[in-house]
Amino acid sequence: MRKKYRHYICRLVQVGAAVLILLGFILLSLHRIGYEMNFTTLWQFRHRLWQGFVMTLVIAVASLCLSVLIGAIAAFAQKAKVAVVSDLARIYVQVIRGTPLLVQIYFFFYIIATSWGIDNRYLAGILILSLFEGAYIAEIIRGGLESIDSQQFEIAKAIGLTSAQTTRLVTFPLLMARILPALAGQFASIIKDSSLLSVIAVIEITQTTQEISAQNFAFFENYFFLGLQYFVLTFTVSLITRRLERKYKHADHT
Repeated sequence: MRKKYRHYICRLVQVGAAVLILLGFILLSLHRIGYEMNFTTLWQFRHRLWQGFVMTLVIAVASLCLSVLIGAIAAFAQKAKVAVVSDLARIYVQVIRGTPLLVQIYFFFYIIATSWGIDNRYLAGILILSLFEGAYIAEIIRGGLESIDSQQFEIAKAIGLTSAQTTRLVTFPLLMARILPALAGQFASIIKDSSLLSVIAVIEITQTTQEISAQNFAFFENYFFLGLQYFVLTFTVSLITRRLERKYKHADHT
């Protein structure tokens, strides 16, 4: 037990040293150009910053859930025996992955969303972000499914597992063990990519920061704090997915 605590303390010291080195480099760089940071100007905008942060969190969580659903449907649709279904799924994945998100935001919001009467910018933003990230998640899931050895299913059938039991006890744990690292990176991308929704005036933390910068002109402090907020969100995702990785790690014996 003592050895375990010593290990944690040692790691904490190492991480702390790395953070201090990074901060020292940033402060030295600021000193060399004669810039003095002043974050006190942000305090008066604390309510707007909090509202922007919460909105980013809502958009990210909603888009994460919906993009996983879209990705799973697209992944399985590509394996469908009906040619039209599989072709549509492949075209969707290729078109979305082959075009920039910024172009898709303008196209889907001003053409598709307008034509279908979706005038809520937040709903439109969540749908656009989900469709974009869903194409990447579809490829992650498809690759994970193809990496599972068919022998696993034969063994499950041999010991008398039903299709539902095979999916729950064999396929799902193996799939999660293999795709979680890639999904973690994609989930972090969802959070960061949400910043592009500011181009259609979705009031999340990036748009809020831009508006505040136009008032207090403290650009470096504002965007430094913006980066810190995104880091907090993505780091939290990283911690959660690491715990899930450890949970499903034992499932992958191949």
